[in-house]
Amino acid sequence: MARLRDIVIDCAHPASEARFWAAALDGYAVAPYDDAELARLAAQGIADPEHDPTVLIEPRGGGPRVWCQLVPEPKRAKNRVHLDLSSADPDTELSRLGALGAEILARYEDHWVLADPEGNEFCLFPSPS
Repeated sequence: MARLRDIVIDCAHPASEARFWAAALDGYAVAPYDDAELARLAAQGIADPEHDPTVLIEPRGGGPRVWCQLVPEPKRAKNRVHLDLSSADPDTELSRLGALGAEILARYEDHWVLADPEGNEFCLFPSPS
């Protein structure tokens, strides 16, 4: 039986996309760069982690890892898969996500559709109090 291991987000700038999602998701942080990771990048000719083509966002507790990976093409259409987030205080969360760079695309009866800074859609639902 398969288990969910990772969620991968295609993007044009993995470092900034990873910072957005690490800040957006409770209990996640961009993985630190140790000497081995810096050496891996250097072997690829990458001197600055800001240009890492694959940036890892790790859960501090349980949950899948999230990777932001460089792709050459821009986003062209609606996502076929997206993340659903929830918040007990969606109005405050919408403001917080907006301050991080998200854009509200639509409001439905029971949720909002937003886009991350690179245009990837995701939803925000109110969670039961």
